[in-house]
Amino acid sequence: MKIVRRIGASPRERGSAAGQTCPDIFELSDGSFAVIGTEATADLDGELPPDAARADYERIVVISRETLLRAKADIPDA
Repeated sequence: MKIVRRIGASPRERGSAAGQTCPDIFELSDGSFAVIGTEATADLDGELPPDAARADYERIVVISRETLLRAKADIPDA
C-alpha cells in the first residue's frame, strides 16, 4: 500500500506557518484513504452513537472542518 496523492490543499496552502504538521488526507493505492489528525479516542469513544463502534486497533482522529471541505473537490464520486 502506498500514498498515491494528497486530497485537498496542503497544510501550507491552508495557512500552516510551518507547512508540515497539520491535518492531511491522502488517497492510497488500494483506494482507501489515510488521515493525519489529532488523536481523540479517549475523548470521543464514549460519544459514539449506539450503531457505531471501533476495533481495538482503530483510533478516532479529528481533522479540521477546513481540511475536509478543501478536500471535497478531490474526493472521487466512485
